[in-house]
Formats: sequence, C-alpha cells, structure tokens
Amino acid sequence: MSKQEVFDFCQDKMSKSIANLEMEYGSLRAGQANASVLDRISVEYYGVPTQINQLAGISVSEARNLVIQPFDAGILKDIEKAIQASDIGINPQNDGRVIRLVFPPLTEERRKELVKTVHKYGEETKVAIRGIRHNAMETLKKLKKDSVITEDDFKQSEKKVQEYTDKFCAEADKVAAAKEKEILEI
Repeated sequence: MSKQEVFDFCQDKMSKSIANLEMEYGSLRAGQANASVLDRISVEYYGVPTQINQLAGISVSEARNLVIQPFDAGILKDIEKAIQASDIGINPQNDGRVIRLVFPPLTEERRKELVKTVHKYGEETKVAIRGIRHNAMETLKKLKKDSVITEDDFKQSEKKVQEYTDKFCAEADKVAAAKEKEILEI
C-alpha cells in the first residue's frame, strides 16, 4: 500500500462516515413530514423483507402529513403493522386505500431528547473518524518501518491525515448543528 492509497482510503471512509451521519439524521423525526423516517422499516413481502419505499408511493401531502399508497393493495395491512411495530412514534391511519402518517408538533421535552440524540450520533461519527485516522497512522508507521517511505514523508503524511480528520470532524459538527437547528425550530 502506498501513502496515496492510505490518503484515498482515509478520505473515502471519512466521507462515508459523514454520509452515514446524514442518513441517521434523516431518519430522526423532527416534527415535519419526511419520507426518510420510513427507511429503516421493512415489511415481509412474499417472504422477503422489503423496504416500504419499494412497496409503495410515498408523498408529503402537507407539511406534517405523509401519505403511503401501496402498489399492491394486499400489503396495506402489513405496512400498517410494520409502522406500528417500529420506533418512529406515529400511529398510522388506514382508510383502506392509503396510509396517512400525521406528524404531531414536537413538545419541548421531545425536542431536548432529539437534540441529545443528534449530539450522540455526531460524537459517534467523530469517534469513527478518529478510528479511521488511527488505522491510517498505523499503516503509515508500517510503511516507514518497512522503509517504503522516509521519515520526512511520514511526518508530511501524518499532517495530511490529521488535516483530513480535522476537516471531517468539522463537517460532522456542521451537519449536527444544522439538524439541531431544524429540531429546535418551532
């Protein structure tokens, strides 16, 4: 492995950590209708666990209403049960053709809980990024030990990996701050 491959690996893994954080935040219910809250819910469809967005059309009818219209009407009850069994905290309303999810306004207490969750996810992402840095540094140390890179190359590479770490940790903070602001908006 060359030092450039270490940098590429480092950047790739760190950017995936940020993408994962954004996906986690997308599934947090912040008071507004958002189809991504359904991303983690799957329904047993012909013996195969299938995500709801593959079984139904999902649309936002109003700021706080999500409408789920199954492509196959026979799966409607199963989708309803899966939503009820999930942890999103919304009771589905089934009218026989579509399922409606009405997102209630968040209470102050729930907002504070969500902000704590946002901080927790942000911190977990930064820990993951620092873990990636650690792995990259170990690889660079091995390259130096094996005389693939010089001491000067090692020092420069160490700085570059730290720059990536700082950049992606700052990005995680920025994403967390944006989600916190969205949650605290009334």
